[in-house]
Amino acid sequence: MSKVIKLKQGLDINLEGEAQKAVAQTIMPTEISLKPSDFACFKPHLEVKVGDKVKAGSVLFTDKNNPEICFCSPVSGEVTEVRRAERRRITDVIVKADSTIEYEKFDTNASSKDAVKALLMKSGAWAYLRQRPFNIIANPNQDAKAVYISTFDSAPLAADYQFVMKDQMADFQAGVDLLSKLAPVFVGYDAKVSGNIFQNVKNATVNGFEGPHPAGNAGVQISHVCPVNKGEMVIVVNPQDVAMIGRLATKGIYDAKKTVVIAGSKVKAPAYVSTYANVKVSDLVAGKYDSADARIISGNVLSGTKLDENGYLGFYDNGITIIPEGNYYDFFGWALPGLKKYSFTRTFFSWLSPSKKYDLDTHMHGEKRAYVVTGTFENLVPMDILPLQLIKATLAQNLELMEELGIYEVAEEDFALCEFADTSKTDIQAIIRKGLDFMVQETM
Repeated sequence: MSKVIKLKQGLDINLEGEAQKAVAQTIMPTEISLKPSDFACFKPHLEVKVGDKVKAGSVLFTDKNNPEICFCSPVSGEVTEVRRAERRRITDVIVKADSTIEYEKFDTNASSKDAVKALLMKSGAWAYLRQRPFNIIANPNQDAKAVYISTFDSAPLAADYQFVMKDQMADFQAGVDLLSKLAPVFVGYDAKVSGNIFQNVKNATVNGFEGPHPAGNAGVQISHVCPVNKGEMVIVVNPQDVAMIGRLATKGIYDAKKTVVIAGSKVKAPAYVSTYANVKVSDLVAGKYDSADARIISGNVLSGTKLDENGYLGFYDNGITIIPEGNYYDFFGWALPGLKKYSFTRTFFSWLSPSKKYDLDTHMHGEKRAYVVTGTFENLVPMDILPLQLIKATLAQNLELMEELGIYEVAEEDFALCEFADTSKTDIQAIIRKGLDFMVQETM
């Protein structure tokens, strides 16, 4: 029987613009973009040229350091553009999508660990497997300690996988069965949901988690059930990607369909849509939001990436969030009572209404300043680490101290709440990502 782990540290941020639990429509992409920038510590080797015809599952580029890892098109169509930046660095490989998707066929006879790895790498599915430590694509040359799947996202306005996955549980189970050939599988589910559909997943160790955000983060859950020590690797996979791997195992195709949530206070009718990975943002949101002073985010409001309508959904993202830009001056700022302003430190009297939903924007409410030790970070990170000390060690690039303070256990998203609450207005997630990149260079 599964156990329930209760977490106390963290913070739930109630935002306006939650999506209705219904799939509003199915959207076929006009074009997709596979972006090397979505993958940390990665150098692409281009395998196509403009004008090439591709199928879903055709290789667009590979990893220069691990050429067997393929990055494949999620749709069939024609390669129309390869965009480059300075020093001819590839930024996008654009594929104009067909109206009907054709698929490459893969041999699903994968009974051994090596055969499973070969199938996942050849089909493009291996890129969905990220590792702790470092939050990079999993190293296929190292045996994993475990495969970890968090089946809920506790971030504000994030997709509800109870709804998204309710009709995909057969694919999900097939994915778990295949991944179990790589390493023991652990599944974390939201214990607050009665009759959770992931409670009875077979061929896996299942644990419940209860608490505020970031209780749904895979790194937080891993730290409580299978901690990562130096020299070990735990593979992390998103539930929708597990279902995609399940379809690969049963049908022999790279079927990158996914359900995407479009949410936020700027969206006219927040809802879920069915589409494909790496879809163009305009295909999803055109005409569906108030464009005046709007911030479009691929992912959630805490750890997502700013885009415009000409951008593309991030490789690992399952949602588009649209909130107001903070293009205004805050007269007197914190000096006013602020009954309508959000506060988790009781700076404003709004803390008296904990269930109230807020229409928050991107305003910084201050400028960058020196760190002040308040103990806030320790109350927001439910892991056995010292967040502020780890951030400072990372800034100093003190490798030994970073190891001692838990750099192997964390990813950028685990510090998203710290960045939100930081009185010093520091880009903490960027600091942690830079530190992880530094660790990769020094240790791998």
